Amino acid sequence: MPRYVVERTFPEGLGIPATEEGAAACLNVVDNNADEGVTWVHSYVSDDKGKTFCVYDGPNPESIRKAATRNGLPVDRITRVSVLDPYFYR
Repeated sequence: MPRYVVERTFPEGLGIPATEEGAAACLNVVDNNADEGVTWVHSYVSDDKGKTFCVYDGPNPESIRKAATRNGLPVDRITRVSVLDPYFYR
């Protein structure tokens, strides 16, 4: 399955509380993604919570965009990536 980095901007900052409601919101994203054949692997969040860089597995960028729309999430850019592991060179 191809891997992608999805860049998002949150002008007001990302607001997922560390509560049961926040956990439920994340699981809802996971469920909506699965309907499009997309898996959220993990995300990096900037210190100001204004940007996220999310790692996804999915069949194509269109599926990731559809899942984002279903989840009400912005998409600035989707970039197909592969892993560069420093231990590969040993």
